[in-house]
Amino acid sequence: QVQLVESGGGLVQAGGSLRLSCAASGRTFRGYVLGWFRQPPGKEREFVSGISSSGIIEYTESVKGRFTISRDNGKNTVYLQMNRLKSEDTAVYYCATQFGTTLSNEPELWGQGTQVTVSS
Repeated sequence: QVQLVESGGGLVQAGGSLRLSCAASGRTFRGYVLGWFRQPPGKEREFVSGISSSGIIEYTESVKGRFTISRDNGKNTVYLQMNRLKSEDTAVYYCATQFGTTLSNEPELWGQGTQVTVSS
């Protein structure tokens, strides 16, 4: 069964840090981009960051300089280190994947989501 399983969400104070992990399993992910979307309360889901199997990285503007994405191809795992968190980062964070180097708005596979809550 091909699946993405996220972990690492939680409650943190503004200015703090969290690290999300997403373990991909069920097939090889060589040639697939892995990344993150988020859905804030009452808003639509939005792209956060993606990393291809060759290391091409993209971030949405609002997280540049605060979030760092990385990937362990041997473990088929993608990480999102989130620093200097703000209340507007509060959202359900979803891992996603598709073939290629960038994530579209309709990835092939989604994780179940993990809640990140930043208190001000």
